[in-house]
Amino acid sequence: MLNIQRLQPEDTEGAARWDSFVMAAPTATFFHRAGWQRIISDIHGHRTYFLYAERSGAIEGVLPLAHVDSFLFGNGLVSLPFAVYGGVAASTPEAAAALEGEAERLARNLKVDHLELRHVAQRHPDWPTQDIYVTFRRTIPEVLDDRMVPIPAKRRNMVRKAIKLGLSATWGDSVDEFFPLYAENSRDHGSPALPRRHFEKLVEEFAQDCEILIVRGDDGTPLSAMLSFYFRGEAMAYYAGESARARPTAANDLKYWELMKRAVARGCRVFDMGRSKSGTGSFEFKRTWGFEPQPLHYEYVLLKRQHIPQNNPLNPKYRAMIALWRKLPIGVANVLGQPIVRNLG
Repeated sequence: MLNIQRLQPEDTEGAARWDSFVMAAPTATFFHRAGWQRIISDIHGHRTYFLYAERSGAIEGVLPLAHVDSFLFGNGLVSLPFAVYGGVAASTPEAAAALEGEAERLARNLKVDHLELRHVAQRHPDWPTQDIYVTFRRTIPEVLDDRMVPIPAKRRNMVRKAIKLGLSATWGDSVDEFFPLYAENSRDHGSPALPRRHFEKLVEEFAQDCEILIVRGDDGTPLSAMLSFYFRGEAMAYYAGESARARPTAANDLKYWELMKRAVARGCRVFDMGRSKSGTGSFEFKRTWGFEPQPLHYEYVLLKRQHIPQNNPLNPKYRAMIALWRKLPIGVANVLGQPIVRNLG
């Protein structure tokens, strides 16, 4: 008999079994790892429901969920906040169906407005689907050299420009230099920044699978940064930051080239440039690197609402708030942003 169980945050043995399944399941992603439960509950205060399907002591599927209840952005059960991928990862169709059924039952019991599952591949063509997000992934050669053949000529020229200006890259796990660049970049784009402790917890939780790249000017000053994840031979560029001083220097291009080389050095064959919204500047930038967009399938069960929530910068109702946010002093933006960003997910 297939049973649906719930992983408790303090259950270290259960978390190890969960992660053992995730590391082997073809449809699992980095965001299915058990460590996200502690990050979402300890740092952001959301109740988590990490469900798994078990038969005869063996896990057949997992579904990580968190309850985000916000006056501004709605009341939803989501897989998974702060993640671009999520939803069900299962080794059998029976386990997948059972987990989704339990998630819908849980959503009704919690009286949420909607259930949101952030699937990479489409599972339910008949469900309402958010179609504004795409991801950018491609294989990378086993060897990358100074000729930079795998990347388009325009990007090669920008990387060479950065090198001629004396820019260089260093690696580590310290949030101290990363966070100011990330926070400034978020403010300049009109978005509230996640708190510093979010990144400190990521580094603590995922250890060698979480790494920070800093691009420095010729005087050693941090100009641009990236916090990346590694998972089963894949490198994922996830949280980025950059100062205004970096923009004329092509530091952003050097950052991605150095990360790609680092991925190869770590034995990765897939490079993931992350999620973007169709038609945005980041969408176009990633295409110029030779990556093609692949649609993401954020599927919904609408329980107390008739339309999919649009909690994203493309929503016209947030236009004035975004414009105002860009003008805030960075210290003010960081303080005011924390209670907002925890509910955006």
